[in-house]
Amino acid sequence: MRSEDLFKVRGLGAVVTGAASGIGLACARVLTANGANVALIDRDAARLGEAVGAVQAADGARVLGEVADVTDRATLERAFDVAAAAFGRIDVVFANAGISGGPGFLTADGRRPEETAIEAIAPERWGAILDTNLTGVLRTIQAAVPHMKRGGGGRIVVTTSIAALKTETVIGTPYPVAKAGAAHLVRQAALELARYNIKVNAMAPGPFLTNIAGGRLQQDPALREHHAGSVPLKRIAGTDEIMGLALFLASPASDYMTGAQVVIDGGATLGFAD
Repeated sequence: MRSEDLFKVRGLGAVVTGAASGIGLACARVLTANGANVALIDRDAARLGEAVGAVQAADGARVLGEVADVTDRATLERAFDVAAAAFGRIDVVFANAGISGGPGFLTADGRRPEETAIEAIAPERWGAILDTNLTGVLRTIQAAVPHMKRGGGGRIVVTTSIAALKTETVIGTPYPVAKAGAAHLVRQAALELARYNIKVNAMAPGPFLTNIAGGRLQQDPALREHHAGSVPLKRIAGTDEIMGLALFLASPASDYMTGAQVVIDGGATLGFAD
């Protein structure tokens, strides 16, 4: 089979949450560059407008932007309905929206601040992180599934994290808990939805330079060095490096995959290397 057929997404209707920057924007860019019609969803209206303009200018594909928050099911479903009406179908959904877990119980230089200890985690912080990073994934799946059932199938790709696979020290405790839950939700949804030809898979990134936590990784040299040093490839990824995996999971190339979580982390989960 020719590569252009194997990875064909031209004409598909796609939705990407958390699409105004970072991994979400990279997913939207690779889809539009290959001919998909894409609805970018984000809660940041100003940044979303810039992203939609940039994607249209760069790729010339059919793109629309919808302001919605994955913590609000009604506005999220409305955004999906707008996308379905505009494109006539929803074939691919990237459930990417997420927020930072904040600092962990250790700092990059090995200190243990009292304010980030497990007993100091505020209920509001715990609730906000799980509501976005776990329940937000559920809401996105719920918004997508009726459209995909009517269309005879589809693909849902959830952005989890290598934090779903291991414990964390410099990342706040609610984050790996939420991401581990999201990873298991992917498997549970894949099992239920296989009957309807809806495949559900996950991308589990390691350290990527994004705007999460206000660009904390970009702005904190010590934290950036800590993460880069823990990766066998000795560097942090740029968001463009997610594009190949995103296109694979959105296309016929991954037709026989469902319930999988694909790690893309420069070897970080393998352990330390010199």
